[in-house]
Amino acid sequence: MQSGGRQAEAPGRGPRVLVVGGGIAGLGAAQRLCRHPAFSHLRVLEATARAGGRIRSEHSFGGVVEVGAHWIHGPSQGNPVFQLAAKYGLLGERALSEENQLIETGGHVGLPSVSYASSGVSVSLELVAEMASLFYSLIDRTREFLQATETTPPSVGEYLKEKIRQHTASWTEDEETKKLKLAILKNLFNVECCVSGTHSMDLVALAPFGEYTVLPGLDCTFPEGYQGLTDRIVASLPKDVMVFDKPVKTIHWNGSFQEASAPGETFPVLVECEDGDCFPAHHVVVTVPLGFFKKHLDTFFEPPLPTEKVEAIRKIGFGTNNKIFLEFEEPFWEPDCQHIQVVWEDTSPLEDATPELQDAWFKKLVGFWVLPPFHRASHVLCGFIAGLESEFMETLSEEEVLRSLTQVLRRVTGNPWLPAPRSVLRSCWHSAPYTRGSYSYVAVGSSGDDMDRLAQPLPSDGKGAQFQVSAK
Repeated sequence: MQSGGRQAEAPGRGPRVLVVGGGIAGLGAAQRLCRHPAFSHLRVLEATARAGGRIRSEHSFGGVVEVGAHWIHGPSQGNPVFQLAAKYGLLGERALSEENQLIETGGHVGLPSVSYASSGVSVSLELVAEMASLFYSLIDRTREFLQATETTPPSVGEYLKEKIRQHTASWTEDEETKKLKLAILKNLFNVECCVSGTHSMDLVALAPFGEYTVLPGLDCTFPEGYQGLTDRIVASLPKDVMVFDKPVKTIHWNGSFQEASAPGETFPVLVECEDGDCFPAHHVVVTVPLGFFKKHLDTFFEPPLPTEKVEAIRKIGFGTNNKIFLEFEEPFWEPDCQHIQVVWEDTSPLEDATPELQDAWFKKLVGFWVLPPFHRASHVLCGFIAGLESEFMETLSEEEVLRSLTQVLRRVTGNPWLPAPRSVLRSCWHSAPYTRGSYSYVAVGSSGDDMDRLAQPLPSDGKGAQFQVSAK
């Protein structure tokens, strides 16, 4: 096959390298390659009109909101994202302080400022703290299964439920309090689904769950937006490296391709774009989201990937975690409020009820985080929701989302006259064609080895790597 269409590369010495995907992984790879004098012929093919991928900051409500990545988790010296952000001067004094970097959070979400129940009453924060202590102690105990060849039960969710059943046997409170405890625990399960990017913790493998390394440091944000980080990386690249609006259709590899502008030279890889343009290369680094791989696995590589890589892509989990921003003219929460928890009293982690999504999707919403006010007349809450309910939310109109969450807030606060939010903004990562979800997790039946297997370069016959796949 001979390459055709617009040719972005100029002929010359040195290998031609393509990076497919302009998210943080692709940009990081490009930045490192550009520092090496051997890789002067480098291009990054990005499917959309912007770089950053799932790092996406938007100017809304009179300020900057994070539609994608929100926090730096574990902002300390062992965290490469923190190091880059500090290097570029993108963090505030508190985040950079040694005191903040030494705080041990255990990787767990902090306690809410206020907790509302679906009956319209406030939940005791002491009771919330008691259930959070139980839940996160069990999460910490999952590390005991690290490197176990086989676990019973196989999933994090089943393990947690088994231990919770044992604890409930010793509860001495009245039935209503026991029910409320279970409802609080259900909320914490939903929080963990957001953290893990999964529909259910029953889908997350128990044995490798403890592989996640928790770094010290209190989670921090970017005052001017997370996208400032990817913008700075792009600015550090030579200006002809980025090629936007270039969705890739098929990667033809292990072949022998020619280009009219380079007579006599052959290339083992040809990247074919949806618009018909073709880019020959010696090496390709593929950094597209795993959700995209799962959707296009049958057509994205020619010849098809080896069986072990196909199986790895199929086995690794990839789920959706979305945000819903609500803007109010006046806050209904207290000035020092940072996190509002919502507890549905008719839910329990020990029950496998599956109501119709249109009737109960909002019950998967874990609550809201209060964003710093942008100005006097703009007060914003950011809600998080994961799983199939999150994907269903994407199918609704903004008016339907706004109406549903207005009803939820009026119900849980016990105030039927609570003013409706004046605007809504949400992410839709599952329906985004080049992401198809938010992030990966080690699913039941897979292991961390599948991640490593997927990252091994091809071909594997020792004749020189043509391309490498990065799943995330």
